[in-house]
Amino acid sequence: MDIIRTALDGVVEIRPARHGDERGWFSETYKQHTLRDAGIDIAFVQDNESLSAPTATLRGLHYQIAPHAQDKLVRVIHGSILDVAVDIRRDSATFGQHVAITLTADLGNQLLVPAGFAHGFCTLEPNVRVGYKVSDLYAPDCERAIRWDDPDLAIDWQLPPGAPVLSGKDADAPLLADQPDLF
Repeated sequence: MDIIRTALDGVVEIRPARHGDERGWFSETYKQHTLRDAGIDIAFVQDNESLSAPTATLRGLHYQIAPHAQDKLVRVIHGSILDVAVDIRRDSATFGQHVAITLTADLGNQLLVPAGFAHGFCTLEPNVRVGYKVSDLYAPDCERAIRWDDPDLAIDWQLPPGAPVLSGKDADAPLLADQPDLF
């Protein structure tokens, strides 16, 4: 398992090894003690999965505040996404900065998005399935969103011509500068 640190402290790309033969391959997608040995000690409590049918489905930027802030470990089960983490820790030297990593089912790479970061992704092809572990349960009263096209964030979502496919909540989300509840 390769653990690749990103420019944002705490956001890590994880590349599990794949062992293959003529039948296909096998991979350990989550190995608690290997992550713990790398300084990542998170108690995940739930696995989630989503299907996004159209290309350019954009989900995010989402986060939960305390007392139900969530760490997320994101991977693609089918297809590919551009996965984005935005630092929303007010006292951080990288506040408002983001990393964007392409996650694919073929590569099997994952992104660890700790609490204190907003998370979102955009599908790069149709019928994408994304799975992710979370360290706390969904709490609607703690759920927050930041507008995906906030000009201060300047995220290149690699969108094809035309608008992304968005939920109403994501289309109406406030800008980062207008967020009262951050970390």
